[in-house]
Amino acid sequence: MDNLSDTLKKLKITAADRTEGSLEGCLDCLLQALAQNNAETSEKIQGSGILQLFANLLTPQASCTAKVADIIAEVAKNEFMRIPCVDAGLISPLVQLLNSKDQEVLLQTGRALGNICYDSHSLQAQLISMGVIPTLVKLLGIHCHNAALTEMCLVAFGNLAELESSKEQFASTNIAEELVKLFKKQIEHDKREMIFEVLAPLAENDAIKLQLVEAGLVECLLEIVQQKVDSNKEDDVAELKTASDLMVLLLLGDESMQKLFEGGKGSVFQRVLSWIPSNNHQLQLAGALAIANFARNDGNCIHMVDNGIVEKLMDLLDRHVEDGNVTVQHAALSALRNLAIPASHALTDGTHQHAQQPHSSHF
Repeated sequence: MDNLSDTLKKLKITAADRTEGSLEGCLDCLLQALAQNNAETSEKIQGSGILQLFANLLTPQASCTAKVADIIAEVAKNEFMRIPCVDAGLISPLVQLLNSKDQEVLLQTGRALGNICYDSHSLQAQLISMGVIPTLVKLLGIHCHNAALTEMCLVAFGNLAELESSKEQFASTNIAEELVKLFKKQIEHDKREMIFEVLAPLAENDAIKLQLVEAGLVECLLEIVQQKVDSNKEDDVAELKTASDLMVLLLLGDESMQKLFEGGKGSVFQRVLSWIPSNNHQLQLAGALAIANFARNDGNCIHMVDNGIVEKLMDLLDRHVEDGNVTVQHAALSALRNLAIPASHALTDGTHQHAQQPHSSHF
């Protein structure tokens, strides 16, 4: 650790006169020390007052920028270092670096911002107000072949999408298109899971629901259901649940729901209908919840009742008298309640209240 004290002193001098060669050597030493003992090295860095110098070293043209951002990302893994990083004025230069064309700089910058703002809604809200969402969506489109950068963007979206203030910004970008495009290319369960974790909070917004439907997410979800329905593997069962839950979530938006109903002729509506008599409890549940959501519109109700939906739901209830799956029962009853429109409503094209979800759509 004596070495570290010497490095920090040397770094102060070289950072002041910008001697690139010596600077690189000092930064390498710091990264090495952080790899060996992150917490202790971070404390020494904080005590040395070096963090304030980092703000000036985070410039797009400097060759050491990626290493500086990497060091910040490492120290910010420690909770006690996050406020000092903010106080040292590091957020603004880091946000500026998201416009860099250098992929290593982008990766380390994203890590640094993510770690500094981890678990802090106020800092995340600050990032949103600084316009990072459109920048990150653009990066995802440009660097979709870089797995590490893609993952960095997804982690950032997952954190930011939880905040209500982010939804409007996300809705003004082509995030739906980019995520669906990325989703179609993924074959690994873990990667798809990561995208699902971003889609779930985003799909709570009605404008984004519609964008996701238009971008073709529903077709992807139906394909997953088809692939996984007969599997008993834990990952497949989880993915089937996530996909069918997300389908139900997309149907909670009036516009997205009507687009998928397509006057009762839509292939999506027909597929959802086939879930009700299936032998899979998760699909029976999702099917009944989907029907409850389609039934928020009186015209849809009339069409479905005329085509025998009530009998299908009554059959489903009968099947669960024996094993008493309460969640499926509640969903079927919720659908029947929404379908039971007063006769006077049948003459108009009114819209029901949103069906109460008897089942959480969170993953």
